[in-house]
Amino acid sequence: MTDFLIATNNTHKVEEFKRILLPLGVNVLSAKEAGIELGDVVEDGKTFAENAKIKALSAFRKAGIPSIADDSGLCVDALMGAPGIYSARYGGEDIPQSERNALLLSEMLKSGKDTRTARFVSSICCVFSEEDIIALEGICEGTIAQAPCGDGGFGYDPLFIYEDGRCFGAIDGDEKDKVSHRGRALRALRDELIKRKDVL
Repeated sequence: MTDFLIATNNTHKVEEFKRILLPLGVNVLSAKEAGIELGDVVEDGKTFAENAKIKALSAFRKAGIPSIADDSGLCVDALMGAPGIYSARYGGEDIPQSERNALLLSEMLKSGKDTRTARFVSSICCVFSEEDIIALEGICEGTIAQAPCGDGGFGYDPLFIYEDGRCFGAIDGDEKDKVSHRGRALRALRDELIKRKDVL
């Protein structure tokens, strides 16, 4: 079985990657487990897919083993798709997530638009070599809550109500993985990896 490096320093994402991929038979390592220092990567892509590729290629070049990266975010229709690729930096680099969430609700109110539709997007990139790259995407449609709900998840989860009416912040990780953007993208990745009989 091939080892894959998870190209992220976000501990929440590491947990999700492992929770989703390990039961699917994909052997994943965090940067710490692989003894790799990922460092800061300039994410100057214009799309989720471009940024995922930048991160995966950077990790591959440092580690020399297949590397998987995710770039994801929340796209709100009333805000013309914002915060989008800037989701992790919305409102400033170092402000608490609770302030980002409050800012998003405030900006939606200011927009004067009635729609609350939104979607989480996850672009996954898996790099085997400079020439051998898999790119996939998962999308989860939903709406933005009037106020934060639940105390679980991370990021914008407390604001996101997915299609069956439940909030990401009010469900456990296993339940979220079944419907989330990242869960969908990673299951699609697993299906692609199965086609490579030397990998799984």
